[in-house]
Amino acid sequence: MNMQKTVHEAIEFEGIGLHTGVNTRIRVNPAAADKGIVFTRADNGRQEIPLSPERVVSTQNNSALGVNGNKILTVEHLLSSLYGLGIDNAFIEVYGPEIPILDGSAKPFVREILNAGLEDQDQPKKYIQVMRPVRVEDGDRYAQLDPGPEFRVEFVISYDHPLLSYQRREFRFADQDFAREISPARTFGFYNEVEQLRKMGLAKGGGLENVVVIGEDGVMNPEGMRFKDEPVRHKILDCLGDLMIVGTRIVGEYRGYKSGHKLNHDLLVALMSDKENYQIVEAV
Repeated sequence: MNMQKTVHEAIEFEGIGLHTGVNTRIRVNPAAADKGIVFTRADNGRQEIPLSPERVVSTQNNSALGVNGNKILTVEHLLSSLYGLGIDNAFIEVYGPEIPILDGSAKPFVREILNAGLEDQDQPKKYIQVMRPVRVEDGDRYAQLDPGPEFRVEFVISYDHPLLSYQRREFRFADQDFAREISPARTFGFYNEVEQLRKMGLAKGGGLENVVVIGEDGVMNPEGMRFKDEPVRHKILDCLGDLMIVGTRIVGEYRGYKSGHKLNHDLLVALMSDKENYQIVEAV
């Protein structure tokens, strides 16, 4: 039987927040079976913030969770790591307004969690099984979930830039390695958008050490890209983190075309809005 998992011991991470520019620290703690993934602003009242699409308070260039004014920005890379490693239960203490960006990918989270080890628990995993197609759109962008026997992601990005005019990638947990193929992919952005983002109060902690910056002539980072298609791999990474906000893993097929945090959130809201769309199943 496929059993629930938690982390074997507490793991700490510290670093700058991508959007706030504030130095922040988190501790990922073991949690009991069926507890799920729960955040708390440990520096501000310690109110628990369980995963739920209803707890999403912003999708502007990141996914932020909050309750009663307590907010935690940029949860998607950490949640993607937990999704990718099959972790069902964890209590995450956050000392600051944002999850640290580290190198802009999920790789540092994955590495330290695997170093600490995972622990099987005494309850079977639970999944949300997609029972009928659900789709949300914004212009030519869309995100869609269809019934399927396993979880699969297909993502296409297309930007007005010769380097990123079209990238497509599929990912299946059944025969691909999240830690090796998806977790190292870093967040990316365009140099000509940096000033506007900062005027909006975002990207204050961004730089070449944690963002793949794309200028008119190509990648500005001295080391270049980690993969030829690193941007679309990162979109898959983000997608997994965004979908984890529903509270558990999904059995079904996700398709995204130029989608992002907002459409992913809209998709979860649409999925959960009608009980005919899904059912909760246990691993056998």
